[in-house]
Amino acid sequence: MKTVSRIWLGARRSLRNLARDNSGIAATEFAVIVPIMLVMFFGTVEFSSGVAVDRKVTLLARTLSDLTSQSISVADADVTNFFTASGKILSPYAPTPTHAKISALYVDPATLQARVQWSKSATFDSSGNATVTSGRAVSSTVAIPSALAVAGTYLIFSEVSYLYVPTIGYVMAKAGVNLSDVSYTRPRQSTCVYYSPATACTTL
Repeated sequence: MKTVSRIWLGARRSLRNLARDNSGIAATEFAVIVPIMLVMFFGTVEFSSGVAVDRKVTLLARTLSDLTSQSISVADADVTNFFTASGKILSPYAPTPTHAKISALYVDPATLQARVQWSKSATFDSSGNATVTSGRAVSSTVAIPSALAVAGTYLIFSEVSYLYVPTIGYVMAKAGVNLSDVSYTRPRQSTCVYYSPATACTTL
């Protein structure tokens, strides 16, 4: 009888301990919550990086138009330097997804349309060095804000786009998000910024 009593008491003790043991509940809650927390964490990181890159794209566009507008005339080497210097703003993010354009515009007095006088485009290597090619077609029109459409004036117009691809791609689009911005600046030193070998303002 004593043996049976001991067995019964031991069984009751084990059942009480089992009823008080909630470690399995914690493990289950952990397994449910962790995926949600990881999504929130990586989503916050990816979104914050995207916002930071977008801000740098805006700064790049403004810097590119500002540097160009401070010249009276530019040549191939000058434009390459402007692109390269502006591209350094993207650090520490990779510059290779960047495409940039700089154009000189003339507002036609008859139509108030902005026409391209010259235009250059650039891509960047992993070190941030620019490779410059032709940009918008000469004499093509560009839509500009009505407040800037002042007859007979010139504008420096910069365009920047950046394909931001998140590292994880679990929360944001895996293919990436295209970030872009533009900037308009009036020439600072003269009526226009003409492109060598031109020696004066033109109205193409």
